[in-house]
Amino acid sequence: MSKIQRKVMIGYVRVSTAEQAESRNGLEAQEVKLRAEAEHRGWELRIYRDEGASGKYVNEGLRNALGHLASGQADGLVVAKLDRLVRSVIHASEIIQTSLSQGWDLVILDPQVDMTTASGRLVANVMMAIAEFERELIGERTRDALAAKRRRNEPIGRKTLAEPWLIERIVAERQSGRSYQAIADDLMADEVLSPTGLRKWQSSTVRRIYDTTESKLARGAHTAATAIAKAGV
Repeated sequence: MSKIQRKVMIGYVRVSTAEQAESRNGLEAQEVKLRAEAEHRGWELRIYRDEGASGKYVNEGLRNALGHLASGQADGLVVAKLDRLVRSVIHASEIIQTSLSQGWDLVILDPQVDMTTASGRLVANVMMAIAEFERELIGERTRDALAAKRRRNEPIGRKTLAEPWLIERIVAERQSGRSYQAIADDLMADEVLSPTGLRKWQSSTVRRIYDTTESKLARGAHTAATAIAKAGV
């Protein structure tokens, strides 16, 4: 009689603060839930961890887990709570779409999203629809705000959401002669999220950050020169 092959599932756990990581209470509580689910469903469970890591980023543990799933080394991913995996519905939608395109299962215990069942896939589809709705709302708010600025004859532009270390990296790479697309490719390869939290970088986004930074530097230099001239220095 042949032995039944057990499904291999990757269990992902994460805590966001160093204190939680040191106490291990948050990690262990998540692992207990995952191991209980694995025992109940007859899974072979492999745990991947991110300790003291923000859910805004694709951290090393999750990056490794997704890599093993993409290469077919496991059948699916299971997490205790949605916010341990990602921090927004839009990011959750991206993970769900990845699982569908690559053919692995996704199981979230709270809220119940089980891509191995019809009801779980229905919930996942609703989440993806909500994510798309959020994207469209953001687009509408942006267009309305720009229209209002134009009516008031205000300058059109937006404050960059990029963090200083990211701006510094982009400027340094651009000034070393790299193309905008090459910089974008490097950022994606390093799993750096864009200022809007997406994994995919566009060369136009890199160009905008660089051009905005250079423009600010030029304005700052001009302001300083004007102030010096007025002071008669």
